[in-house]
Amino acid sequence: MAASPGAPTKNGRPRGNPMRKVALRNLAAHKVRLALTLLSVVLGTAFIAGSFVFTDTLQRTFDGIFEDEAKGVDVRVSPENQQSFGVPIAVVDQISRTEGVRAVAPNVNGPLVLLNLENKPVQTGGAPSWGESYVPPERAVAEPKKFIEGAPPTATGQVAINSGGADRAGLKVGDTAKVLIPSRSTQQSPTIDVTISGIYTVASDTGGFIGLIFDDTQARQLFTDGYHVAYVDVAASSGVAGDDLRDRIAEQLPGFKVQNGEQVRADLKSQVSEALNFINYFLLAFGAIALIVGTFIIYNTFSMIVAQRLRELALLRAVGASRRQVGNTVISEALVIGFIGSAIGLAAGVGLAFGLSALLNAFDLGLPTGSMTVLPRTIVVGLVVGLLVTVVSAYAPARRAAKIPPVEAMREEFASAGDSLRVRTLVGAVLGVIGVVLVALGAQSTGGNAAATVGVGALALIFAVLLASPALSRPVVGTLGVLVRPFGPIGRMARNNAVRNPRRTAATAFALTLGLMLVSAIGILGASAKSSVGVLVDKGVAADYVLAGPQQSQLLGLPLGVPDAVKQAVPEVAQAVGLRGAAVQIGDDQLAGVSPDGPLEGVLNYDILRGTGTLGDNDILVDDTEAADRNWKVGQTVELTTLDKNQKVPVTIAGVYKKTPLLGSMVLSPGVFQKVTPVAFQNNFFVLVKAKPGTDLTAMRTDLAKATDRFAVVQVQDREEFKGAQGRQINTLLAILYGLLALAVVIAILGIINTLALSVVERRREIGMLRAVGTTRAQVRRSIYLESMLIAVFGAIVGVLLGVGLGIGFLRTLRDFGIDQISIPWNQLVAVLIASAVVGVLAAVWPGIRAARTPPLAAIADL
Repeated sequence: MAASPGAPTKNGRPRGNPMRKVALRNLAAHKVRLALTLLSVVLGTAFIAGSFVFTDTLQRTFDGIFEDEAKGVDVRVSPENQQSFGVPIAVVDQISRTEGVRAVAPNVNGPLVLLNLENKPVQTGGAPSWGESYVPPERAVAEPKKFIEGAPPTATGQVAINSGGADRAGLKVGDTAKVLIPSRSTQQSPTIDVTISGIYTVASDTGGFIGLIFDDTQARQLFTDGYHVAYVDVAASSGVAGDDLRDRIAEQLPGFKVQNGEQVRADLKSQVSEALNFINYFLLAFGAIALIVGTFIIYNTFSMIVAQRLRELALLRAVGASRRQVGNTVISEALVIGFIGSAIGLAAGVGLAFGLSALLNAFDLGLPTGSMTVLPRTIVVGLVVGLLVTVVSAYAPARRAAKIPPVEAMREEFASAGDSLRVRTLVGAVLGVIGVVLVALGAQSTGGNAAATVGVGALALIFAVLLASPALSRPVVGTLGVLVRPFGPIGRMARNNAVRNPRRTAATAFALTLGLMLVSAIGILGASAKSSVGVLVDKGVAADYVLAGPQQSQLLGLPLGVPDAVKQAVPEVAQAVGLRGAAVQIGDDQLAGVSPDGPLEGVLNYDILRGTGTLGDNDILVDDTEAADRNWKVGQTVELTTLDKNQKVPVTIAGVYKKTPLLGSMVLSPGVFQKVTPVAFQNNFFVLVKAKPGTDLTAMRTDLAKATDRFAVVQVQDREEFKGAQGRQINTLLAILYGLLALAVVIAILGIINTLALSVVERRREIGMLRAVGTTRAQVRRSIYLESMLIAVFGAIVGVLLGVGLGIGFLRTLRDFGIDQISIPWNQLVAVLIASAVVGVLAAVWPGIRAARTPPLAAIADL
């Protein structure tokens, strides 16, 4: 812009940057608009920053937990797979005879359930409940536990407990309690009595973890077969380097994991980091959704700002501002908003991380907690993303502003004119066809590639809706006008306002469309998963009752003695069959299956396609898919390998059954199960009970509860209750997803408020004219409410339809996972549409009040 005559100059140039001053003054002059635009940036950035802070905090907390692991250990020898038999005693002896070894400390461990003083299982959420052996200081290699009360166990029947577990169970030194060991044989009592000898601390002792330390002799009786230990810690002799000893032992034991203490800690941290990466990607995906929604709000805001300032910008061009200067003015405003919004969003991200932690802890997932961790990477990413999104959102409006012809823009009719929708609608239609084709193709098959195809199709459909929705909004909103017909002329005015500017209507509705698309798709996924489980149970489970363990427990199943206890105590029981989980290695593949401790006929419905369902001691059954993939035949002998790859078990294929999620890939006989499954992991995950004909099932239920009372953790469920329990687990997952999605919906609602508030400014003269010719304040407010409702319902309809289509497409790719039923939650979808109408009205309350307060004469005189 040229300097005015007499303006202060320096070296012939104007002092300062007048266009930058124009941008800053414009921001200061429109505080409400600035606040609303800032809010969209803040919320989107906060989710990204909060996701990083949350996972970084978890990572640091877990790192702290493992900081003391294997301290003082020169070498640790452990199996490659945690759920393996462990390290044979013979190998322990071999290690102790290795040159350079000073001391060897074998350790054993296994899962358990601690019962509180009321004989109820202590729930741990998602945290482990674990027992291990105590190694006295004179034999220990690792640094000893730090006791804050009492002392370590010195005899059978004594245990030490971590402080967090003691608080959770309400135990103190000297108290007695019971511990349930699921792997105890049927001839033994499932529980043992223990006395708390001491309480020790562990780093970050929160999140529900329960760790009991037993006397070494008792621990070996409880958790091993007498021939293996979990791992072996080794101390090097004086003058022998730990790494040299590690290499020496590794050379002797090629089938085991041989590490120094630092490698053990790094391995544990790497496993946790890999698990947290999933959480991080999950949260960042929702953060990206929130940011995308925020991006459209910002874009829409700047588009409206430019439209409202056409005359102002034209006047700047008329007095000498160049196109570049006008465009830079809008970009400068975006930079200021982006920087401030990102900075506030970073601070809000820490608060959001607290909220995410509280949300997940409310579902008792057993996650440890610690002080919030904000890394420099989080700050950089938050600022860059916030600035980039805001500037990119403002670029198109800035470019359009720079091209404004000064004389044309000063004309009244130019402000309301818009570019043709023909090109963008055509591109949107093409993308829509491509998207539908890709979703349809992906839905024809299953697996990762099919899901990826559906995902690409979903992306194409989202962009198709973005581009084509302005043209789509006119007929749809026009049709929705029947909803406001009872309001007479005010209703027609609201409909006309929504139809008149299709770009604004579509941009406002798109944020809500995106949020409700995800809500609908997740709703269909949850309903279909529950329906699939229901059909699976109805068709596959022939038992009258299912005995299961408590939800949200790390208990790997029910004690082995439950089936026998039920059969002995309840005469009405015809069958009580325990289903035990099993995992084996075949080549490079790991397969999961089940092992029943009795005949499956009568408690499960499954189809034998070839061979027989009767299992001999060394027999297995396989599903038809596995048999086809591996070219297995009935009567063929194949070789199974234990997960530690140290034992090979030849078995005979007795039969082939039709694939069903109830049985996994194979069914193992009890004899094979004993050979491939470590003692600590031998337990039932369900017990299926079939009653004799004519039995009073209600009375039998009471008898079953009494018979299993001593096992403490058994829940007696009929088929409907069993389906309900599985449904509640699905609901828990959905609740977390909906909680995260709520932010995107909140941003969408704020976008409606923002757009309506800006449209009130844009239509200030129009509203003033309405007031001048007799329209009351209540009528003005009502027209804004109805317009907002129409926009919200339009966005909701498009979102729900898109969500239903994409949800069905994704579900079709999950057939191999047992989700083979498609169920559409119509009640939920109708509720979403009604709620959207209500949200539209509520979002319009403040803009409506603001519009009603427009002074008629001042508005008419406004240029």
